[in-house]
Amino acid sequence: MTEPAMTDLAIETHGLVKVFGDNRAVDGVDLAIRRGGVHGFLGPNGAGKTTTIRMLATLARPDGGTATVLGRDVVTEADEVRRRVSLTGQFASVDEDLTGRENLRLIGRLFGYTGASAKRRADDLLDAFALSDAADRQVKKYSGGMRRRIDIAASIVVTPELLFLDEPTTGLDPRSRNEVWDIVRAMVSSGTTVLLTTQYLDEADQLADRISVIDRGKVIAEGTSSELKASVGSGSLFVRVMDRDDRDAARAVLERELGVEVRDEADPNALTATIDEQGRVTRALSALDEARIPLAQFSLGQPTLDEVFLSLTGHHAEEKTDTEEAAA
Repeated sequence: MTEPAMTDLAIETHGLVKVFGDNRAVDGVDLAIRRGGVHGFLGPNGAGKTTTIRMLATLARPDGGTATVLGRDVVTEADEVRRRVSLTGQFASVDEDLTGRENLRLIGRLFGYTGASAKRRADDLLDAFALSDAADRQVKKYSGGMRRRIDIAASIVVTPELLFLDEPTTGLDPRSRNEVWDIVRAMVSSGTTVLLTTQYLDEADQLADRISVIDRGKVIAEGTSSELKASVGSGSLFVRVMDRDDRDAARAVLERELGVEVRDEADPNALTATIDEQGRVTRALSALDEARIPLAQFSLGQPTLDEVFLSLTGHHAEEKTDTEEAAA
């Protein structure tokens, strides 16, 4: 087969569509993702992230539009795509009754390694993923973080040009999430392109060079984290009142002085606002002092990605949408 012309795009889609009954889980997605680095695919449960990944990984056939992965069409050249990519889904795909070493050696043999080379590759990965001490333990006895690490290790027994990571840290504790993040950074430094789907805004902020925001089956924004934050305002004000009974009064003062909506946080003492004119902040804080509303804390910074998502969609990233079942 003739090799396609080299392109600097790892993924390119035009009007990609997937329909489940009356539900358009993916509704005309356009992507142009360059090779190298991490591209974040950000959205809530049911936004269409996983369904898009399944089409790009050739596990589901598009109902409309086109998609190429590493220069290969996902429909007409599906086998060529599969040879060049790997997928780590939301749930462990290794055999839990086998040990970590047995899983990696088995996968190595399936990919054509000889017995000795499969053993070497398994040992190298176990060492790189800090699993050597647990290598001969059944995977079902691993912690959540260890399971994610062995699953990712299994995905790169043969180093892929492109790795799809579908919500790799769902359900993990903070330490385990940080471990997975370190693994992702190491893979990128070795030349692998990563498409990361996540509903965790801090994860996209930490890892992604560029981010596509998807909601209800459509890409609604794209850019770097800084570009997306700048699109909703020049800054974010966080205020924490000393007495929670003062929060309503503080909100009223801030909205009057800032001229923007002030939002309640989960913390019953806290308020946040996205601001366009930082010069108003000093006047607003002075007005709180004049109103005898003491503050425990205040800070001024960039908007968070959560504020970006709220501005773009009208709801927070963790909320579920009507498409959740079909896009799962």
